[in-house]
Amino acid sequence: MPNLSMEQSNALKPHWLICLAMLSSLLIYNLLGQLWGDEIRHPLDEPQRIVLRTILYIVAIVLFPLTNLLRHILLRLNQTMPGKKTAGQRYLVTILVTQSMVEIVGLFGFIMFVLGDDFNTLYIFTLLGAVGVYLHKPKREELQSILDALSSPNRQYRKT
Repeated sequence: MPNLSMEQSNALKPHWLICLAMLSSLLIYNLLGQLWGDEIRHPLDEPQRIVLRTILYIVAIVLFPLTNLLRHILLRLNQTMPGKKTAGQRYLVTILVTQSMVEIVGLFGFIMFVLGDDFNTLYIFTLLGAVGVYLHKPKREELQSILDALSSPNRQYRKT
């Protein structure tokens, strides 16, 4: 049962860079809103905006458990699928997919801001996106479980 050495723990750096990029984009949405809010707005009528905001809130609420389920599935696939990719490469795909899914929630706030909503909506969606980035951050235990599964002599797939 291999343990994460110092070299292997550095394998999580690209994973953390993805999280940093996602948080940076959330910050950029807010900066764009603060600095050029009046120039980039194209307001919709209030009833249309309310319907769209409600739909986006529902999508955001659904995305969180869906992302969690997808992460679980991807982690299991990382452990069982044949191929030559390393554990770090497999886990990187998982982090990229889950972080991208929760990043969409932050983008909803910027879209609603551009369509005429106030800063409150932008901040709420940004906060939801930041919480999603935190919830789906890279975890050493998950990488270790992939390493353990890949190094197991009796892996659960047939070689073709």
